[in-house]
Amino acid sequence: MTRTRKTLIALFAVATPMIVGGFVIQERATRDGVRLFEQVMSVVGDRFVDSVSASALYEKAARGLLKELKDPYTELYTPKQLEAFNTTTGGFYGGVGMLIEEQEGSIVISKVYPHTPAEEAGILAGDRIIQVDTSSTRGWKIDQVSSHLKGEPGTKVTAKFARPGWNEPIAATFTRRIIRIPAVPFSIMLDGKIGYVPVQNFNETSSPELAQQIIKLQNEGAKGLVLDLRSNPGGFLDQALEMSNLFLTRGQEILSVRDRQGVAETHKAERDPVAPRLPLVILTDAYTASASEIVAGALQDHDRALIVGTTSFGKGLVQSVYRLDGGYAIKLTTGKWFTPSGRSIQKERKLLDDGQFVEVHPDSIETDSARKARPRYKSDGGRVVFGGGAITPDVIVRPDTLTSAEQKLAKALGAKGQLTYITLYEFAAEQKGKVKPDFVVTKDMTDDVYARLQKKGVVVDRKDWDAASDYAKRLIDVRVSLQAFGDSTAKRREISEDNQLLKALDLLRKGQSQRDLFALATRSAIPPSSNKH
Repeated sequence: MTRTRKTLIALFAVATPMIVGGFVIQERATRDGVRLFEQVMSVVGDRFVDSVSASALYEKAARGLLKELKDPYTELYTPKQLEAFNTTTGGFYGGVGMLIEEQEGSIVISKVYPHTPAEEAGILAGDRIIQVDTSSTRGWKIDQVSSHLKGEPGTKVTAKFARPGWNEPIAATFTRRIIRIPAVPFSIMLDGKIGYVPVQNFNETSSPELAQQIIKLQNEGAKGLVLDLRSNPGGFLDQALEMSNLFLTRGQEILSVRDRQGVAETHKAERDPVAPRLPLVILTDAYTASASEIVAGALQDHDRALIVGTTSFGKGLVQSVYRLDGGYAIKLTTGKWFTPSGRSIQKERKLLDDGQFVEVHPDSIETDSARKARPRYKSDGGRVVFGGGAITPDVIVRPDTLTSAEQKLAKALGAKGQLTYITLYEFAAEQKGKVKPDFVVTKDMTDDVYARLQKKGVVVDRKDWDAASDYAKRLIDVRVSLQAFGDSTAKRREISEDNQLLKALDLLRKGQSQRDLFALATRSAIPPSSNKH
Protein backbone atom coordinates (compact mmCIF):
# COMPACT_ATOMS: atom_id res chain seq x y z
CA MET A 1 0.00 0.00 0.00
CA THR A 2 2.82 2.42 0.91
CA ARG A 3 4.73 1.72 -2.32
CA THR A 4 1.60 2.37 -4.38
CA ARG A 5 0.98 5.73 -2.73
CA LYS A 6 4.59 6.85 -3.25
CA THR A 7 4.42 5.87 -6.90
CA LEU A 8 1.23 7.87 -7.44
CA ILE A 9 2.67 10.92 -5.70
CA ALA A 10 5.77 10.74 -7.88
CA LEU A 11 3.71 10.52 -11.03
CA PHE A 12 1.65 13.54 -10.05
CA ALA A 13 4.80 15.51 -9.25
CA VAL A 14 6.22 14.88 -12.72
CA ALA A 15 2.95 15.81 -14.40
CA THR A 16 2.34 19.03 -12.44
CA PRO A 17 4.30 21.48 -14.71
CA MET A 18 2.44 20.20 -17.78
CA ILE A 19 -0.96 20.62 -16.07
CA VAL A 20 -0.15 24.15 -14.92
CA GLY A 21 0.88 25.11 -18.43
CA GLY A 22 -2.33 23.65 -19.72
CA PHE A 23 -4.34 25.81 -17.32
CA VAL A 24 -2.66 28.96 -18.64
CA ILE A 25 -3.63 28.08 -22.23
CA GLN A 26 -7.12 27.07 -21.16
CA GLU A 27 -7.70 30.31 -19.23
CA ARG A 28 -6.58 32.41 -22.20
CA ALA A 29 -8.92 30.49 -24.54
CA THR A 30 -11.76 30.93 -22.04
CA ARG A 31 -11.21 34.69 -21.82
CA ASP A 32 -11.20 34.97 -25.61
CA GLY A 33 -14.41 32.97 -25.82
CA VAL A 34 -16.15 35.09 -23.18
CA ARG A 35 -15.08 38.27 -24.96
CA LEU A 36 -16.43 36.98 -28.30
CA PHE A 37 -19.76 36.02 -26.71
CA GLU A 38 -20.16 39.39 -24.97
CA GLN A 39 -19.39 41.28 -28.19
CA VAL A 40 -21.92 39.25 -30.19
CA MET A 41 -24.59 39.79 -27.52
CA SER A 42 -23.87 43.52 -27.47
CA VAL A 43 -24.07 43.97 -31.23
CA VAL A 44 -27.24 41.88 -31.57
CA GLY A 45 -28.90 43.63 -28.62
CA ASP A 46 -28.07 47.08 -29.96
CA ARG A 47 -28.32 46.66 -33.74
CA PHE A 48 -30.63 43.77 -34.67
CA VAL A 49 -33.58 44.99 -36.75
CA ASP A 50 -36.15 43.65 -34.26
CA SER A 51 -36.03 44.47 -30.58
CA VAL A 52 -35.11 41.45 -28.44
CA SER A 53 -34.95 41.57 -24.66
CA ALA A 54 -31.73 40.64 -22.90
CA SER A 55 -33.38 37.70 -21.13
CA ALA A 56 -34.70 36.35 -24.45
CA LEU A 57 -31.25 36.69 -26.01
CA TYR A 58 -29.61 34.75 -23.22
CA GLU A 59 -32.21 31.98 -23.48
CA LYS A 60 -31.66 31.76 -27.24
CA ALA A 61 -27.92 31.62 -26.67
CA ALA A 62 -28.36 28.81 -24.15
CA ARG A 63 -30.54 26.84 -26.56
CA GLY A 64 -28.04 27.41 -29.34
CA LEU A 65 -25.24 26.08 -27.15
CA LEU A 66 -27.16 22.90 -26.38
CA LYS A 67 -28.17 22.49 -30.02
CA GLU A 68 -24.53 22.62 -31.09
CA LEU A 69 -23.82 19.60 -28.89
CA LYS A 70 -25.61 17.61 -31.61
CA ASP A 71 -27.37 15.49 -29.00
CA PRO A 72 -31.13 15.15 -29.58
CA TYR A 73 -31.62 14.03 -25.96
CA THR A 74 -30.19 17.21 -24.45
CA GLU A 75 -32.79 19.93 -23.87
CA LEU A 76 -33.36 23.21 -22.05
CA TYR A 77 -36.70 23.24 -20.22
CA THR A 78 -38.64 26.39 -19.44
CA PRO A 79 -40.45 26.36 -16.07
CA LYS A 80 -43.66 25.23 -17.80
CA GLN A 81 -41.89 22.51 -19.79
CA LEU A 82 -40.15 21.30 -16.63
CA GLU A 83 -43.49 21.00 -14.86
CA ALA A 84 -44.87 18.92 -17.74
CA PHE A 85 -41.73 16.75 -17.78
CA ASN A 86 -41.99 16.07 -14.04
CA THR A 87 -45.67 15.23 -14.42
CA THR A 88 -45.24 12.71 -17.24
CA THR A 89 -42.16 11.00 -15.78
CA GLY A 90 -43.50 10.73 -12.26
CA GLY A 91 -45.66 7.73 -13.12
CA PHE A 92 -48.90 9.29 -11.83
CA TYR A 93 -50.39 11.67 -14.35
CA GLY A 94 -53.79 12.26 -15.81
CA GLY A 95 -54.59 11.41 -19.38
CA VAL A 96 -57.50 10.64 -21.66
CA GLY A 97 -56.65 7.10 -22.82
CA MET A 98 -55.47 7.41 -26.41
CA LEU A 99 -52.41 6.04 -28.18
CA ILE A 100 -51.30 8.52 -30.83
CA GLU A 101 -48.94 8.34 -33.78
CA GLU A 102 -47.74 10.63 -36.53
CA GLN A 103 -49.07 9.96 -40.03
CA GLU A 104 -48.07 12.20 -42.92
CA GLY A 105 -47.62 15.24 -40.72
CA SER A 106 -50.83 14.72 -38.73
CA ILE A 107 -51.36 13.30 -35.24
CA VAL A 108 -53.74 10.35 -35.52
CA ILE A 109 -55.33 8.11 -32.88
CA SER A 110 -53.98 4.58 -33.34
CA LYS A 111 -55.74 3.04 -30.34
CA VAL A 112 -58.41 3.99 -27.81
CA TYR A 113 -58.10 2.16 -24.51
CA PRO A 114 -61.22 0.72 -22.87
CA HIS A 115 -62.85 2.37 -19.85
CA THR A 116 -61.13 5.72 -20.43
CA PRO A 117 -62.37 9.28 -21.07
CA ALA A 118 -61.53 8.90 -24.78
CA GLU A 119 -63.69 5.78 -25.17
CA GLU A 120 -66.53 7.37 -23.20
CA ALA A 121 -66.42 10.40 -25.51
CA GLY A 122 -66.74 8.18 -28.61
CA ILE A 123 -63.27 8.83 -30.00
CA LEU A 124 -62.23 6.24 -32.61
CA ALA A 125 -58.93 4.91 -33.90
CA GLY A 126 -58.18 6.86 -37.06
CA ASP A 127 -59.50 10.18 -35.79
CA ARG A 128 -57.06 13.05 -36.37
CA ILE A 129 -56.35 15.57 -33.59
CA ILE A 130 -56.63 19.07 -35.06
CA GLN A 131 -56.90 21.19 -31.92
CA VAL A 132 -56.12 20.96 -28.20
CA ASP A 133 -57.83 23.60 -26.02
CA THR A 134 -57.53 26.75 -28.15
CA SER A 135 -54.35 25.78 -30.05
CA SER A 136 -54.22 24.27 -33.53
CA THR A 137 -52.00 21.19 -33.74
CA ARG A 138 -50.78 22.09 -37.23
CA GLY A 139 -47.03 21.49 -37.28
CA TRP A 140 -47.00 19.91 -33.81
CA LYS A 141 -45.00 16.83 -32.97
CA ILE A 142 -46.30 13.89 -30.95
CA ASP A 143 -44.57 15.08 -27.75
CA GLN A 144 -46.29 18.46 -27.95
CA VAL A 145 -49.74 16.95 -28.40
CA SER A 146 -49.12 14.38 -25.68
CA SER A 147 -47.90 16.95 -23.14
CA HIS A 148 -50.97 19.14 -23.75
CA LEU A 149 -53.38 16.24 -23.32
CA LYS A 150 -51.74 15.05 -20.10
CA GLY A 151 -52.10 16.87 -16.82
CA GLU A 152 -53.27 16.69 -13.25
CA PRO A 153 -56.06 14.15 -12.71
CA GLY A 154 -59.43 15.84 -12.38
CA THR A 155 -58.57 18.76 -14.64
CA LYS A 156 -60.28 19.24 -18.00
CA VAL A 157 -58.90 19.46 -21.52
CA THR A 158 -60.81 20.04 -24.76
CA ALA A 159 -59.89 18.75 -28.19
CA LYS A 160 -61.23 18.68 -31.72
CA PHE A 161 -60.94 15.74 -34.09
CA ALA A 162 -61.32 15.32 -37.84
CA ARG A 163 -63.03 12.11 -38.93
CA PRO A 164 -63.36 10.93 -42.52
CA GLY A 165 -66.95 11.27 -43.73
CA TRP A 166 -67.81 13.96 -41.17
CA ASN A 167 -68.17 17.52 -42.45
CA GLU A 168 -67.65 19.20 -39.08
CA PRO A 169 -64.90 18.59 -36.51
CA ILE A 170 -65.82 16.48 -33.50
CA ALA A 171 -65.38 18.42 -30.26
CA ALA A 172 -64.85 16.67 -26.93
CA THR A 173 -64.13 17.76 -23.37
CA PHE A 174 -62.25 15.24 -21.26
CA THR A 175 -61.75 15.08 -17.52
CA ARG A 176 -58.28 13.70 -17.08
CA ARG A 177 -57.92 10.49 -15.09
CA ILE A 178 -54.98 8.33 -14.07
CA ILE A 179 -54.63 5.97 -17.02
CA ARG A 180 -53.18 2.57 -16.26
CA ILE A 181 -52.14 0.89 -19.49
CA PRO A 182 -50.92 -2.65 -18.81
CA ALA A 183 -47.30 -3.25 -19.77
CA VAL A 184 -48.13 -6.93 -20.16
CA PRO A 185 -51.51 -7.07 -21.93
CA PHE A 186 -51.79 -10.89 -21.85
CA SER A 187 -49.95 -14.19 -21.71
CA ILE A 188 -50.84 -17.39 -23.55
CA MET A 189 -49.75 -21.01 -23.48
CA LEU A 190 -48.85 -22.34 -26.91
CA ASP A 191 -48.37 -25.87 -28.22
CA GLY A 192 -45.66 -27.80 -26.41
CA LYS A 193 -46.36 -26.03 -23.11
CA ILE A 194 -44.47 -22.93 -24.20
CA GLY A 195 -45.54 -19.66 -22.65
CA TYR A 196 -45.63 -16.44 -24.64
CA VAL A 197 -45.59 -13.02 -22.95
CA PRO A 198 -45.34 -9.67 -24.76
CA VAL A 199 -44.04 -6.65 -22.80
CA GLN A 200 -45.12 -3.38 -24.42
CA ASN A 201 -43.27 -0.85 -22.25
CA PHE A 202 -41.51 -0.31 -18.95
CA ASN A 203 -43.95 1.60 -16.77
CA GLU A 204 -44.04 1.59 -12.98
CA THR A 205 -45.70 -1.86 -12.81
CA SER A 206 -44.02 -3.75 -15.68
CA SER A 207 -41.93 -6.10 -13.54
CA PRO A 208 -44.69 -7.23 -11.14
CA GLU A 209 -47.05 -7.68 -14.11
CA LEU A 210 -44.53 -9.93 -15.85
CA ALA A 211 -43.79 -11.84 -12.64
CA GLN A 212 -47.48 -12.56 -12.19
CA GLN A 213 -47.78 -13.94 -15.72
CA ILE A 214 -44.63 -16.07 -15.41
CA ILE A 215 -45.87 -17.62 -12.17
CA LYS A 216 -49.25 -18.34 -13.79
CA LEU A 217 -47.61 -20.02 -16.79
CA GLN A 218 -45.28 -22.08 -14.60
CA ASN A 219 -48.24 -23.24 -12.53
CA GLU A 220 -49.89 -24.33 -15.80
CA GLY A 221 -46.82 -26.45 -16.60
CA ALA A 222 -44.83 -24.19 -18.92
CA LYS A 223 -41.65 -25.88 -20.14
CA GLY A 224 -40.28 -22.80 -21.88
CA LEU A 225 -40.95 -19.08 -22.26
CA VAL A 226 -40.86 -16.53 -25.08
CA LEU A 227 -40.46 -12.96 -23.84
CA ASP A 228 -41.42 -10.60 -26.67
CA LEU A 229 -39.62 -7.23 -26.43
CA ARG A 230 -40.16 -6.26 -30.07
CA SER A 231 -41.25 -2.64 -30.56
CA ASN A 232 -40.78 -2.00 -26.83
CA PRO A 233 -39.35 1.55 -26.55
CA GLY A 234 -38.27 1.19 -22.91
CA GLY A 235 -39.17 3.32 -19.91
CA PHE A 236 -38.22 3.24 -16.23
CA LEU A 237 -34.69 2.04 -15.44
CA ASP A 238 -35.68 0.50 -12.10
CA GLN A 239 -38.21 -1.72 -13.87
CA ALA A 240 -35.52 -2.96 -16.27
CA LEU A 241 -33.40 -3.92 -13.27
CA GLU A 242 -36.29 -5.65 -11.50
CA MET A 243 -37.34 -7.48 -14.67
CA SER A 244 -33.82 -8.78 -15.21
CA ASN A 245 -33.83 -9.96 -11.59
CA LEU A 246 -36.85 -12.18 -12.36
CA PHE A 247 -34.40 -14.45 -14.20
CA LEU A 248 -30.95 -13.69 -12.70
CA THR A 249 -29.68 -14.87 -9.33
CA ARG A 250 -28.92 -12.55 -6.44
CA GLY A 251 -25.61 -10.72 -6.90
CA GLN A 252 -25.30 -11.03 -10.68
CA GLU A 253 -24.51 -7.75 -12.44
CA ILE A 254 -27.29 -6.32 -14.60
CA LEU A 255 -25.92 -2.99 -15.77
CA SER A 256 -23.15 -0.46 -15.27
CA VAL A 257 -23.36 3.27 -15.94
CA ARG A 258 -20.18 5.12 -16.91
CA ASP A 259 -19.59 8.86 -17.15
CA ARG A 260 -17.01 10.59 -19.35
CA GLN A 261 -14.25 9.89 -16.82
CA GLY A 262 -15.10 6.19 -17.01
CA VAL A 263 -16.35 6.08 -13.42
CA ALA A 264 -18.83 3.21 -13.20
CA GLU A 265 -21.96 2.72 -11.11
CA THR A 266 -22.95 -0.94 -11.05
CA HIS A 267 -26.42 -2.38 -10.57
CA LYS A 268 -26.84 -6.00 -9.45
CA ALA A 269 -29.70 -8.42 -8.86
CA GLU A 270 -30.86 -8.00 -5.28
CA ARG A 271 -33.47 -10.75 -4.91
CA ASP A 272 -33.97 -14.40 -5.69
CA PRO A 273 -35.39 -14.95 -9.20
CA VAL A 274 -38.92 -16.05 -10.06
CA ALA A 275 -37.75 -18.23 -12.98
CA PRO A 276 -34.09 -19.16 -12.48
CA ARG A 277 -34.02 -22.14 -14.88
CA LEU A 278 -37.05 -21.92 -17.20
CA PRO A 279 -35.67 -22.07 -20.79
CA LEU A 280 -36.02 -18.56 -22.18
CA VAL A 281 -36.00 -16.94 -25.61
CA ILE A 282 -36.22 -13.15 -26.02
CA LEU A 283 -37.46 -11.61 -29.27
CA THR A 284 -35.94 -8.29 -30.38
CA ASP A 285 -36.19 -6.03 -33.42
CA ALA A 286 -34.99 -2.62 -34.58
CA TYR A 287 -37.53 -0.92 -32.29
CA THR A 288 -36.42 -2.72 -29.12
CA ALA A 289 -34.80 0.12 -27.20
CA SER A 290 -33.48 1.48 -23.93
CA ALA A 291 -34.76 -0.48 -20.90
CA SER A 292 -35.61 -3.41 -23.20
CA GLU A 293 -31.98 -3.58 -24.29
CA ILE A 294 -30.81 -3.59 -20.68
CA VAL A 295 -32.87 -6.72 -20.01
CA ALA A 296 -31.87 -8.46 -23.25
CA GLY A 297 -28.18 -7.59 -22.84
CA ALA A 298 -27.94 -8.70 -19.22
CA LEU A 299 -29.68 -12.03 -19.82
CA GLN A 300 -27.61 -12.67 -22.95
CA ASP A 301 -24.32 -11.94 -21.17
CA HIS A 302 -25.18 -14.27 -18.28
CA ASP A 303 -26.35 -17.07 -20.65
CA ARG A 304 -29.84 -16.80 -19.19
CA ALA A 305 -31.65 -16.13 -22.47
CA LEU A 306 -31.24 -16.85 -26.16
CA ILE A 307 -31.93 -13.73 -28.25
CA VAL A 308 -33.81 -14.26 -31.52
CA GLY A 309 -34.84 -11.70 -34.15
CA THR A 310 -32.99 -8.66 -35.45
CA THR A 311 -30.58 -6.17 -33.90
CA SER A 312 -32.08 -3.74 -31.40
CA PHE A 313 -32.18 0.06 -31.69
CA GLY A 314 -29.16 0.95 -29.56
CA LYS A 315 -30.37 3.57 -27.06
CA GLY A 316 -27.91 3.40 -24.19
CA LEU A 317 -27.53 6.98 -22.98
CA VAL A 318 -28.18 8.32 -19.48
CA GLN A 319 -29.93 11.68 -19.10
CA SER A 320 -29.70 13.73 -15.91
CA VAL A 321 -31.82 16.77 -15.09
CA TYR A 322 -30.11 19.80 -13.52
CA ARG A 323 -32.24 22.59 -12.09
CA LEU A 324 -31.23 26.17 -12.92
CA ASP A 325 -32.19 29.58 -11.57
CA GLY A 326 -35.54 30.99 -12.60
CA GLY A 327 -37.26 27.60 -12.75
CA TYR A 328 -35.32 26.41 -15.80
CA ALA A 329 -33.58 23.04 -16.10
CA ILE A 330 -31.20 21.18 -18.41
CA LYS A 331 -31.74 17.57 -19.38
CA LEU A 332 -28.19 16.55 -20.26
CA THR A 333 -26.67 13.30 -21.47
CA THR A 334 -24.16 12.37 -18.77
CA GLY A 335 -23.31 8.72 -19.22
CA LYS A 336 -23.69 5.47 -21.11
CA TRP A 337 -25.12 2.07 -20.25
CA PHE A 338 -22.95 -1.03 -20.44
CA THR A 339 -23.95 -4.69 -20.24
CA PRO A 340 -22.24 -7.01 -17.71
CA SER A 341 -19.65 -8.13 -20.28
CA GLY A 342 -18.69 -4.48 -20.93
CA ARG A 343 -20.62 -3.84 -24.14
CA SER A 344 -21.95 -0.33 -24.72
CA ILE A 345 -25.65 -0.41 -25.54
CA GLN A 346 -25.47 2.93 -27.33
CA LYS A 347 -25.20 2.70 -31.11
CA GLU A 348 -23.15 5.60 -32.40
CA ARG A 349 -25.29 8.24 -34.10
CA LYS A 350 -25.01 11.88 -35.12
CA LEU A 351 -27.50 14.70 -35.49
CA LEU A 352 -27.47 16.30 -38.94
CA ASP A 353 -28.18 19.97 -39.56
CA ASP A 354 -31.59 19.09 -40.99
CA GLY A 355 -32.61 17.41 -37.74
CA GLN A 356 -32.12 13.80 -38.85
CA PHE A 357 -30.57 11.47 -36.28
CA VAL A 358 -28.59 8.91 -38.26
CA GLU A 359 -26.26 6.02 -37.51
CA VAL A 360 -22.56 6.66 -38.01
CA HIS A 361 -22.08 3.08 -39.23
CA PRO A 362 -25.37 2.22 -40.96
CA ASP A 363 -24.27 -1.15 -42.33
CA SER A 364 -26.27 -3.93 -40.74
CA ILE A 365 -24.39 -5.90 -38.10
CA GLU A 366 -26.26 -8.92 -39.39
CA THR A 367 -24.06 -9.26 -42.47
CA ASP A 368 -20.93 -11.40 -42.27
CA SER A 369 -18.58 -8.49 -43.08
CA ALA A 370 -20.18 -6.20 -40.52
CA ARG A 371 -20.06 -8.83 -37.79
CA LYS A 372 -16.35 -9.42 -38.42
CA ALA A 373 -15.69 -5.71 -37.95
CA ARG A 374 -17.50 -5.53 -34.61
CA PRO A 375 -15.76 -6.05 -31.26
CA ARG A 376 -16.36 -9.44 -29.70
CA TYR A 377 -17.09 -10.11 -26.06
CA LYS A 378 -17.69 -13.30 -24.10
CA SER A 379 -20.72 -14.36 -22.10
CA ASP A 380 -20.31 -16.08 -18.74
CA GLY A 381 -20.18 -19.43 -20.54
CA GLY A 382 -17.72 -18.27 -23.19
CA ARG A 383 -20.20 -17.64 -26.00
CA VAL A 384 -19.36 -14.81 -28.41
CA VAL A 385 -21.59 -11.76 -28.06
CA PHE A 386 -21.13 -8.73 -30.30
CA GLY A 387 -20.40 -5.18 -29.19
CA GLY A 388 -20.38 -1.95 -31.15
CA GLY A 389 -23.78 -0.80 -29.92
CA ALA A 390 -27.24 -2.33 -29.57
CA ILE A 391 -27.98 -5.99 -28.81
CA THR A 392 -27.25 -8.44 -31.60
CA PRO A 393 -29.37 -11.63 -31.48
CA ASP A 394 -27.79 -15.03 -31.12
CA VAL A 395 -30.05 -16.24 -33.93
CA ILE A 396 -30.83 -13.72 -36.68
CA VAL A 397 -34.33 -14.07 -38.10
CA ARG A 398 -35.51 -11.30 -40.35
CA PRO A 399 -39.25 -10.69 -40.61
CA ASP A 400 -41.03 -11.71 -43.77
CA THR A 401 -41.28 -8.95 -46.33
CA LEU A 402 -44.16 -8.21 -48.65
CA THR A 403 -44.34 -9.42 -52.23
CA SER A 404 -44.19 -6.77 -54.94
CA ALA A 405 -47.97 -6.97 -55.34
CA GLU A 406 -48.46 -6.58 -51.57
CA GLN A 407 -46.07 -3.64 -51.48
CA LYS A 408 -48.06 -1.95 -54.23
CA LEU A 409 -51.33 -2.40 -52.33
CA ALA A 410 -49.76 -1.27 -49.05
CA LYS A 411 -48.51 1.90 -50.76
CA ALA A 412 -51.95 2.65 -52.20
CA LEU A 413 -53.66 2.16 -48.83
CA GLY A 414 -50.95 4.12 -47.02
CA ALA A 415 -51.56 7.13 -49.23
CA LYS A 416 -54.96 7.39 -47.53
CA GLY A 417 -53.88 5.98 -44.18
CA GLN A 418 -56.50 7.70 -42.02
CA LEU A 419 -59.38 6.70 -44.30
CA THR A 420 -58.08 3.13 -44.47
CA TYR A 421 -57.80 2.96 -40.69
CA ILE A 422 -61.34 4.21 -40.14
CA THR A 423 -62.77 1.87 -42.79
CA LEU A 424 -61.17 -1.23 -41.25
CA TYR A 425 -62.15 -0.09 -37.75
CA GLU A 426 -65.80 0.42 -38.67
CA PHE A 427 -65.98 -2.90 -40.53
CA ALA A 428 -64.40 -4.77 -37.63
CA ALA A 429 -66.71 -3.14 -35.08
CA GLU A 430 -69.71 -4.45 -37.04
CA GLN A 431 -68.36 -8.01 -36.94
CA LYS A 432 -68.22 -8.11 -33.15
CA GLY A 433 -70.79 -10.65 -31.99
CA LYS A 434 -71.17 -12.08 -35.50
CA VAL A 435 -67.92 -14.01 -35.86
CA LYS A 436 -66.48 -16.88 -33.82
CA PRO A 437 -62.84 -17.13 -32.63
CA ASP A 438 -62.05 -19.53 -35.50
CA PHE A 439 -63.60 -17.32 -38.19
CA VAL A 440 -62.17 -17.22 -41.71
CA VAL A 441 -61.89 -14.05 -43.75
CA THR A 442 -64.09 -14.80 -46.77
CA LYS A 443 -64.18 -13.28 -50.23
CA ASP A 444 -67.47 -11.62 -49.30
CA MET A 445 -65.68 -9.87 -46.45
CA THR A 446 -62.81 -8.66 -48.64
CA ASP A 447 -65.30 -7.50 -51.28
CA ASP A 448 -67.23 -5.61 -48.62
CA VAL A 449 -64.08 -3.87 -47.33
CA TYR A 450 -62.99 -3.04 -50.87
CA ALA A 451 -66.34 -1.40 -51.59
CA ARG A 452 -66.18 0.57 -48.36
CA LEU A 453 -62.68 1.79 -49.20
CA GLN A 454 -63.80 2.95 -52.64
CA LYS A 455 -66.78 4.74 -51.12
CA LYS A 456 -64.52 6.48 -48.61
CA GLY A 457 -62.24 7.71 -51.40
CA VAL A 458 -59.42 5.17 -51.05
CA VAL A 459 -58.98 4.44 -54.75
CA VAL A 460 -57.39 1.03 -55.37
CA ASP A 461 -57.39 -0.75 -58.71
CA ARG A 462 -59.38 -3.98 -58.40
CA LYS A 463 -56.59 -5.95 -60.07
CA ASP A 464 -54.11 -4.70 -57.46
CA TRP A 465 -56.53 -5.63 -54.66
CA ASP A 466 -57.04 -9.16 -56.00
CA ALA A 467 -53.32 -9.66 -56.67
CA ALA A 468 -52.57 -8.98 -53.01
CA SER A 469 -55.61 -10.70 -51.55
CA ASP A 470 -53.59 -12.48 -48.85
CA TYR A 471 -52.33 -9.14 -47.57
CA ALA A 472 -55.86 -7.70 -47.59
CA LYS A 473 -57.12 -10.73 -45.66
CA ARG A 474 -54.40 -10.28 -43.03
CA LEU A 475 -55.33 -6.63 -42.51
CA ILE A 476 -58.97 -7.56 -42.05
CA ASP A 477 -58.19 -10.58 -39.88
CA VAL A 478 -56.07 -8.62 -37.39
CA ARG A 479 -58.54 -5.77 -37.05
CA VAL A 480 -61.58 -8.04 -36.65
CA SER A 481 -59.76 -10.29 -34.18
CA LEU A 482 -58.76 -7.33 -32.03
CA GLN A 483 -62.23 -5.81 -32.03
CA ALA A 484 -64.14 -9.05 -31.50
CA PHE A 485 -61.89 -11.03 -29.15
CA GLY A 486 -58.96 -8.94 -27.94
CA ASP A 487 -55.17 -9.08 -28.05
CA SER A 488 -54.55 -12.70 -27.09
CA THR A 489 -56.87 -14.21 -29.70
CA ALA A 490 -55.52 -11.86 -32.35
CA LYS A 491 -51.99 -13.01 -31.51
CA ARG A 492 -52.91 -16.69 -31.71
CA ARG A 493 -54.40 -16.13 -35.14
CA GLU A 494 -51.35 -14.33 -36.52
CA ILE A 495 -48.66 -16.71 -35.23
CA SER A 496 -48.44 -18.49 -38.57
CA GLU A 497 -47.36 -15.17 -40.13
CA ASP A 498 -44.77 -14.39 -37.42
CA ASN A 499 -41.64 -16.22 -38.53
CA GLN A 500 -39.53 -14.82 -35.67
CA LEU A 501 -41.90 -16.24 -33.06
CA LEU A 502 -42.14 -19.50 -35.03
CA LYS A 503 -38.35 -19.83 -34.85
CA ALA A 504 -38.40 -19.25 -31.10
CA LEU A 505 -41.10 -21.87 -30.62
CA ASP A 506 -39.19 -24.38 -32.76
CA LEU A 507 -36.05 -23.92 -30.67
CA LEU A 508 -37.93 -24.26 -27.39
CA ARG A 509 -39.67 -27.45 -28.55
CA LYS A 510 -36.30 -28.98 -29.43
CA GLY A 511 -34.39 -27.75 -26.38
CA GLN A 512 -35.15 -29.00 -22.89
CA SER A 513 -32.79 -26.58 -21.14
CA GLN A 514 -31.08 -23.23 -21.69
CA ARG A 515 -27.88 -25.10 -22.54
CA ASP A 516 -29.77 -27.02 -25.23
CA LEU A 517 -30.97 -23.74 -26.75
CA PHE A 518 -27.43 -22.40 -27.03
CA ALA A 519 -26.28 -25.65 -28.63
CA LEU A 520 -29.10 -25.39 -31.16
CA ALA A 521 -28.20 -21.75 -31.83
CA THR A 522 -24.59 -22.56 -32.66
CA ARG A 523 -25.86 -24.90 -35.37
CA SER A 524 -28.11 -22.13 -36.75
CA ALA A 525 -26.03 -20.03 -39.11
CA ILE A 526 -27.48 -16.66 -40.03
CA PRO A 527 -30.29 -17.74 -42.34
CA PRO A 528 -30.96 -16.08 -45.64
CA SER A 529 -33.82 -13.64 -45.55
CA SER A 530 -37.11 -15.50 -45.56
CA ASN A 531 -38.62 -12.96 -47.87
CA LYS A 532 -41.56 -14.02 -49.98
CA HIS A 533 -41.17 -14.09 -53.74
